Amino acid sequence: MRGCVLHGQKDLRLETLDEPALKPGEVRVRIATGGICGSDLHYFFEGRVGDFNVREPMVLGHEISGDVVEVGADVTRTRIGDRVAVNPGKPCRTCPHCLGGRENLCANMIFFGSASRFPHVQGAFRETLVVRDFQCFPVPADTKHTNLVFAEPFAVALHAVAQAGSLLGRRVLITGAGPIGCLIAVAARRAGAEHITITDLSDKPLEIAARIGADETVNVLADSETPNRWQADRGCFDVCFEASGSARAVETCVLSTRPGGAVVQVGMLAPGLTPIPLNRLLAKEVTFKTSFRFHEEFAWAVSALTTGGVDLSPLATAQFPFEAAADAFAAARDRNSNMKVQIVF
Repeated sequence: MRGCVLHGQKDLRLETLDEPALKPGEVRVRIATGGICGSDLHYFFEGRVGDFNVREPMVLGHEISGDVVEVGADVTRTRIGDRVAVNPGKPCRTCPHCLGGRENLCANMIFFGSASRFPHVQGAFRETLVVRDFQCFPVPADTKHTNLVFAEPFAVALHAVAQAGSLLGRRVLITGAGPIGCLIAVAARRAGAEHITITDLSDKPLEIAARIGADETVNVLADSETPNRWQADRGCFDVCFEASGSARAVETCVLSTRPGGAVVQVGMLAPGLTPIPLNRLLAKEVTFKTSFRFHEEFAWAVSALTTGGVDLSPLATAQFPFEAAADAFAAARDRNSNMKVQIVF
């Protein structure tokens, strides 16, 4: 069995990996499609994500879908032949956070393709993967993998929207028109947002954002006047989602949120401290929340993708065979050409 192993910055190798025997409660999935996430790009090009450095060879990837090819003893959720979305997180289910219904905050979380722990948690960009039965979400056999593989990032977006509270009739700003920003737009519309504005530094992702339902798109590199107008009279948006990981965008969100509104930080910021205009938050009583991964939203995402009429496959702008994974990462970095690049196994 082969996998995509990162040995250092831009050093991705296709290597033979051991194929472990199944333990009780485990399932072997033949991976069909993997989506390259922003964190995968950071690991590949920078050797780190936020405060997490790659310190040993690590298989990348956590956005995956596939088909069950083997089941272990005591498996009740899936059967051989099932098509499944795979939740990449495996919480301990015993800590106070898990027992309190917030598994995304589990201090002992095992999350595929993550350098947050050492030894690192190996990722899912491989031909087959062993997971716990409860990580698998069976779907109808005719579900397209190109759509199903969006379950994980869509769950991230759904969790961010849930953090914001009710969006019914609300004016929403999203900074960053990458995959997560666009998926937040989809989730916000489903949650009843009345008007959605999304910003970016490039025109191509904004074009895609408009196609998936944003009411207004603004290239803030070319148009600095529009954001200035948002900030007049103490802000005009009810809720702002910061999805770019830019300190400047955090400031824009705070200044553009009306008194009594909310800002949700979704994008992972650079290591170290990030300046925030806290006095503005205080004087406007703006709620500042953060959003990290997801919990029950993964099941919501799978349901929406399979029964709720949500087709996200148009966001998949390019596909590459497994053997050309390095080329796929290069393409995924080109935001003027691609939104979401997928690897086909």
